[in-house]
Amino acid sequence: MIPNPTNALRSAFQAAIDQANPETAVARYITTPSKSAEGRLIVIAAGKAAPAMLRGTMAYLGHDIEALCVTHKENQDFIENIPFFKSGHPIPDEVGLEATQKIAEILTTTTVKDHVIALISGGASALLPAPANGITLADKQALNSALLASGLDIVEMNMIRQQVSTLKGGGLLSQAAPAPVSAYILSDVVGDDLRAIASGPTVAPLGTKTSARKRLQQVGAWEALPASIRAHLQGPDVNNRLPNATNILVGSNRQSVEAAASLLRSAFNVVQMDEPLIGDVRIAAQTVITTLNNFAPINAPTAIVWGGETTVQLRGNGRGGRNQEMALLVAQHLNAHHPSQAVNFLSGGTDGRDGPTDAAGAIVDADTWQRITVAGLDPVALLENNDSYAALQASGDLLITGATGTNVADIQILMIRP
Repeated sequence: MIPNPTNALRSAFQAAIDQANPETAVARYITTPSKSAEGRLIVIAAGKAAPAMLRGTMAYLGHDIEALCVTHKENQDFIENIPFFKSGHPIPDEVGLEATQKIAEILTTTTVKDHVIALISGGASALLPAPANGITLADKQALNSALLASGLDIVEMNMIRQQVSTLKGGGLLSQAAPAPVSAYILSDVVGDDLRAIASGPTVAPLGTKTSARKRLQQVGAWEALPASIRAHLQGPDVNNRLPNATNILVGSNRQSVEAAASLLRSAFNVVQMDEPLIGDVRIAAQTVITTLNNFAPINAPTAIVWGGETTVQLRGNGRGGRNQEMALLVAQHLNAHHPSQAVNFLSGGTDGRDGPTDAAGAIVDADTWQRITVAGLDPVALLENNDSYAALQASGDLLITGATGTNVADIQILMIRP
């Protein structure tokens, strides 16, 4: 018996989230660090998954640690007797700035007898704004807004962020020296380049001031940046030698894709795509559409699973996110070309939050477009205004999970039934 497609998609998406459970992910890899008997064990947890990663670490190491946790405002988790900072994401705020100052204060007291454990997950880049000399928090906020509207992918954005920060691009290593550092990293970056995850606080940077400046100029964002940031990026490139660190990847988008695919195999012919859905969301949506056209018609229920992380070029002032916009673009195609076909499509962010909304993404079908129209809205106009949230709210197709406590980028599933 073929399961209800919406329920099957939700279950597969939840399996992807569960695979990236930060608490169990850390437990799979953590070991007792070396330190002198009189030395301190310092744990810095930062990112959307920080509380759960810290809890998993404490379950193994106990409570005889000096810890600090930085996560996003929507995360209601807490751990008794641990200082928590709930800071802004995707735009950094004063709480995040205070957190980076506190981290610097702690790390400047380390000695070679201590050991620093960094628990890093997606979102930490925006959650930990540590402006370089001469740059204010307002300047960094303006930079982040420009990056989010630029269409740059997460790797390029983090390459630029590294160049205007004292914590990113290995900055945490420099601050922690001479204490050794072990980092446990939950990857929200497709391809798992450790330099890009959370802007790489425990690894070398992705680029230089020169490469950051050139990329900003190429996408037309340079002239709109604050003068302090432009001046900083016009300075000389610096190649500082960083201390060594032990960096361990504990969870990834790829692992979560495999978990979603595994759950669906009992009822569907499952195809796990090797190429992630990345880049401009309109191009990625076309990849989904082309895949649908290549597979249809089918003789057996089929589920095609991708991982990835797309970007959105802002054209309007509506609300939404990359996953909602991709789902709406696919729904538009289904309405026009497959109105009677049994097709469902899920696109969701594993952190449970797509853009500045309370939705993780959406689950759409061939009737989604029509439901928006029946509700009295113009889906074409909403799409052009980047207002996918309003459109999908009207059709009843938003995927709302609440904050998941993890973040390993996005999952897409195309489900086709005979």
